[in-house]
Amino acid sequence: MSTYKELKGINVQSLDADPTALEGDVWYNASTAKLKMYTYSTGAWASGGNMGTGRYFGAGAGTQTAALCFGGAEPGASDLNESYDGSSWTELNDLTTAKKNRGSAGTQTAALAFGGTDGGGSPYVAINELWNGTSWTETTDLNSPKAGSVGFGTSTAALATQGVYPHSAATEIWDGSSWTEVNDVNTPVHDSVGTGTSTAGLKVSGQTAPNPLTANTELWNGTSWTEVNNLNAAKRAGGMGGITSAALYFGGASPSVQNLAHTEEFDGTSWTEVADLSTGRKFPGSDGTSNLALGMGGYTPGDASSNATEEWTSAIAAQTIAFD
Repeated sequence: MSTYKELKGINVQSLDADPTALEGDVWYNASTAKLKMYTYSTGAWASGGNMGTGRYFGAGAGTQTAALCFGGAEPGASDLNESYDGSSWTELNDLTTAKKNRGSAGTQTAALAFGGTDGGGSPYVAINELWNGTSWTETTDLNSPKAGSVGFGTSTAALATQGVYPHSAATEIWDGSSWTEVNDVNTPVHDSVGTGTSTAGLKVSGQTAPNPLTANTELWNGTSWTEVNNLNAAKRAGGMGGITSAALYFGGASPSVQNLAHTEEFDGTSWTEVADLSTGRKFPGSDGTSNLALGMGGYTPGDASSNATEEWTSAIAAQTIAFD
C-alpha cells in the first residue's frame, strides 16, 4: 500500500484550522486535536445538454463546464468537434482527419487528439493533432500507430499508452514537440481508460487477448507503472475523470451487460461503487474530476449512437478520522 507521503509528496501537516483542500488531503487540526481529511459526499448523475451529433468512441478534454468532444463514430468515423459550456454544445472547427477511437489530453482551449482508425479493418494511425482553441493542426506523430489508446495530461505534457490489436504495452510521453517511449504497462489490454497527468496517472480496466475482461488498475508515477487495487468488477470501454488520489470510472461493458450504468470512485487506495448513470453506455467521451465529471455520447442500450450528456456532482467536506 502506498503511504500518504508517496501519494501526496508531503507528510501529514499540523494546522491551526481546516484548510481549503482536495479530496484525499489529510491534516491534523491542532486547535481541535482532530485528525481530518477531505472527502466527497455521495454524488449523483444528472442530465446535461445534448450534443449536436450523437457519437461513440468520442474523445474528451477539459472540465464539466468547459469541455470538448471530438472525433468518434456516428457510426462512420467523424471529424466533428463540439464545445460544452456546462449547459449546451456548440460546433467548432473540425479535426483535420476523421477518425474514431482516438486518444486525447488537454483542455477546452488546448488539446491533443492522437491515433485512431476508420474502422472496418482499416489500419491504425499515428496522427497527432493540436487544438489551439480555434483550429486543429497536425503536429509530430506518435512513434507507433494506435487506436483506443489511453491518454491524459495537457497539450504540452501528455501520456499515451496501449491500444487495440495487436495489444500494445507501449507508453509514450509528449513534451510539447515530440513523443518519447518510456516504460511499458504491466498488462497490455484494449478498451481501457485513464486519467491524470504525465507524471501521475491511472489506467483502468480493459480487455485482454483474446476475450477476458479485467478489473486491473495501474498507477503511473512519471517513471513506471505499478498494479494497485482493482475495480470491483471486470469491465471495458468506460469513461473516466479525476486524478490518482480521487478518480471516477463509469459505464462500459461487462461479460453479461453490454451497456453498464455502474459508477465507481477511487480514493487513492481502493474502489467503491456509487450511484449509477441514468442510462447505461459504453465508449462514452469523458473528462472532468472525481466530483465534477462529464460523460458524453456513447453506445446506449440497443447500440444506438447517443448524443446525451450526463454530469456527475458530489460536494467536498472535511471529515474527522475516527480511531477504534
